[in-house]
Amino acid sequence: MRSWRVAVTVLAVLLFGFIGTVAGPGWNPHPLDEALVVQSPDVRIGGDVATTPVGTYETQTHTLTVELDGAEVRATIHEPVGAPEGRPGIVFMHGAGTATHDNFWEMTEALASAGVVSLVPDKRLDNYTVRYRDYPAMAQDYLHSWEVLTSWPGVDPGRVGVYGESEGAFIAPVAAAENPDVAFVVLVSAPVVPAREQFALATDTYLRNLGAPEQLLRAVPRLLGSEVPGGGFVYADFDVSPYQQRMHQPVLMVYGTEDASMPIVQGPATVIEDLAVAGNDAYTLRYFEGANHGIRIDGRLAPGFPDAVARWVLGLPETAGAEPRIAGGQPEQRFRAEPLDSPRWYASGDMIVLTLVGGVVLLVLGPALWVISRVVRRPSERLPSPLARASAALAMSVLAVWVLFVSYLLVVADLALNYEQSPLVVQGGWLGIQVVAVGATAVGVWSASSWLRVRRAGVRTGTVGTITLVGVHLGALVLMLAAGYWGIFPTLG
Repeated sequence: MRSWRVAVTVLAVLLFGFIGTVAGPGWNPHPLDEALVVQSPDVRIGGDVATTPVGTYETQTHTLTVELDGAEVRATIHEPVGAPEGRPGIVFMHGAGTATHDNFWEMTEALASAGVVSLVPDKRLDNYTVRYRDYPAMAQDYLHSWEVLTSWPGVDPGRVGVYGESEGAFIAPVAAAENPDVAFVVLVSAPVVPAREQFALATDTYLRNLGAPEQLLRAVPRLLGSEVPGGGFVYADFDVSPYQQRMHQPVLMVYGTEDASMPIVQGPATVIEDLAVAGNDAYTLRYFEGANHGIRIDGRLAPGFPDAVARWVLGLPETAGAEPRIAGGQPEQRFRAEPLDSPRWYASGDMIVLTLVGGVVLLVLGPALWVISRVVRRPSERLPSPLARASAALAMSVLAVWVLFVSYLLVVADLALNYEQSPLVVQGGWLGIQVVAVGATAVGVWSASSWLRVRRAGVRTGTVGTITLVGVHLGALVLMLAAGYWGIFPTLG
């Protein structure tokens, strides 16, 4: 390669890297300064009130239909056999995704054996999609199940509360705020902060745990802070705090110390602050050492988890303020979950798709037309062999950059979700992508210089040939600029 081509390649690589640095938004999450003081490692619920332990009663189940506004769902009631009248009840609210009345079986079996009646409805799916979720409307649906449980034989209607897990913890406070007759609230692995902020925190945590490069961390707000192509996802910015500030019910919060996806310190601290706005100090917080997002260790519910929930529910109102309020393992959260800056117009919403699809279309349209023209009429104009090879190499190398990048992201996501480590894949894979990107830049300079020489020599490439060359080079430029934006090229800072 001639020295001037080397110089142009270096300048182009630096330019693409500079775009990745300054195009914005940046990513510099703030350390979490606040801390929650764990008063005891013992997760058992305190207080002097006597309660029946898990395993006291035989259990039985009933399946029924719950009528909602415009729909109906199946539900399972799990109850003790032979327990005295006036039993407490609890309605379970599902996390994200599809779920049925068979979910939460281990927990509801344990609660029933202690004397607590539970109701688990199917998740209503006719108005629940990836793009659209209405948490206040979902709360009203669950309140229909709550009403069914309040009238169930043997249940004290004044002792029926709700249990929200993960995404369900956005819904439970809404139900409690809208219906003050809800007796208590259990929040398990609650995000508390808006989902967009929680997603960003989780992604950042997973990537840091993997040892991901800084350029990949910089992509967090560019992906999660943007508008979603095609619209929707308004629920990602849902703020549950106004509802929590209207809750007067006792609240039990539960987290696993190994839950890397949730703000396990900031979240409960926010709930405590919100309850204080309502003049409510009836909170209890438990951290289960070594437990994950589902409060499980090695696939099983964390030891003491069902027992703590059962005693807390059965012992109300005495257990609502029993010491210790905060107990269990010591939680760790390095950074705050915060609002994300939005990308600029050229990298948000539909423009993300238009840029990538448009670049690929430009890249392949010309060669496709060239092939078709050869088949249909065999024009006399031909691209000189060096130029044809250079432009073909450019198209393939740019596509290779993006295929490798997308494949890398999928592999990294799989590692993160399975809590696995592989420095060779994470660091070595990223270096490999950058090497290919630099190589594609060099090929682009070679191809552009070859085209320039052909033009200077007065060689005719024909209409189709010109369209091919323009499409390949313009498409390659668009995709390489996009690669720079997403941090694929080396940066200076």
